[in-house]
Amino acid sequence: MTAPKLKVKKDDMVMVISGKDAGKKGKVIKALPRQQKVVVEGVNIVKRHQRPTRAIPQGGIIEKEAPIHVSNVMVICGKCDKPVRVGRKKTESGIRVRYCKKCGNVLD
Repeated sequence: MTAPKLKVKKDDMVMVISGKDAGKKGKVIKALPRQQKVVVEGVNIVKRHQRPTRAIPQGGIIEKEAPIHVSNVMVICGKCDKPVRVGRKKTESGIRVRYCKKCGNVLD
């Protein structure tokens, strides 16, 4: 089974529109299409108990970003500098690109 397409990609700037972190902006660190979730830098911070490993010899309680559902974020357009809805269209050369539905700016 193929993973569903997300309108959000890695390295996109997004704004959280609902939940405890509503209004925060950040960069997408990781996209998880099968779960329809994204991990955003500095958003949805959770505490995890970490046992000592070679990478983290200290161990203890660490804070890290947890995934949030893709419906709770909106892409920020580089031209509008506002959270916008994203559409897809084919260019003349036949390549599919994402574009801002507010101003028509190509996001890819």
